[in-house]
Amino acid sequence: MTVDLRTRYLGLDLRSPIVASSSPFTGDLATARRLEQAGVAAIVLPSLFEEEILNEELELSRSLEAGTEQFAEALGYFPAIESYSGAGDRYLARLERTKAELSIPVIASLNAATTGGWVRYGRLVQDAGADALELNLYHVAADPAMTAVDRESTDLEMVAAVRAAVSIPLAVKVSPYYSAFANFATAVRRAGADGLVLFNRFYQPDLDLDSLDIVNRVDLSRPSDLRLPLRWIAIMRPQLGPDTALAATSGIHSGTDAIKGLLVGADVVMMTSALLLNGPGHVTTVESEMVAWMTEREYESVAQLRGSASAATVADPTAFERANYAATLHSWSSPPDLVPA
Repeated sequence: MTVDLRTRYLGLDLRSPIVASSSPFTGDLATARRLEQAGVAAIVLPSLFEEEILNEELELSRSLEAGTEQFAEALGYFPAIESYSGAGDRYLARLERTKAELSIPVIASLNAATTGGWVRYGRLVQDAGADALELNLYHVAADPAMTAVDRESTDLEMVAAVRAAVSIPLAVKVSPYYSAFANFATAVRRAGADGLVLFNRFYQPDLDLDSLDIVNRVDLSRPSDLRLPLRWIAIMRPQLGPDTALAATSGIHSGTDAIKGLLVGADVVMMTSALLLNGPGHVTTVESEMVAWMTEREYESVAQLRGSASAATVADPTAFERANYAATLHSWSSPPDLVPA
């Protein structure tokens, strides 16, 4: 039996559900080629951060203006700069090169801080040839004066503004920390998003006990991290309907992990950590494991498999909700040597 791995995500026809999500690998053209050769169906470029662009421009202005407040002749030290290639320009150039070299879809990723930044660079990546755009909503709601309603309203306004500015497919990568996630997810869809990526991982800072400095550490995902997106995709798939694209990300390390994501209703599964750990060739291994599992259980296609275990199809949909909490606690059993005599 031949298994049909084809799927559709954000209106894009893909050869398989395996997508390489935003990482240093997708930002390097040579590695992106290796990912395509290994069978990845699409790639998401690393995020363009608005803060990087602004900080770079501020540093340039500060350097060029150094001394001008004291010596007028300092204005003539350097020739006028006719053009300057900043972080935004380099990102767009990388996008154009990647599009020219690869035959698979290339999705741009944007992480802005202001509505103007979202809209401006949304248009620019569209003009540079991106097949779709992923908006990366990444906030720490640390302002006590900002309510949950304020935070959500600001995010939804940004989504709507970008949707009005671009015509390419639009996905929104969100965190699980909204106070009423199901409500927010449906609002994102109403604001114009074509799909959702579940979930954005917040990288937590650490503390150096010797210097008391804040230390930024990247912890790669583990397969257990998949449980959170699994639960919410299972819940949201029947609520959002088949026309909403859903991507599972965080914890996809093997073919069985990918199968789980598809079973609960994801259209694609996105991989980062497993590729960084095992190299681009790991895509081939994951695909082979998927095909073997589907063949053994007589699934002919991803379309047949998708959503087979969502909240709309399982015998007990409450298992994805509160009932899961009690069941999980009762599933624990102490090791024999810890049981009182």
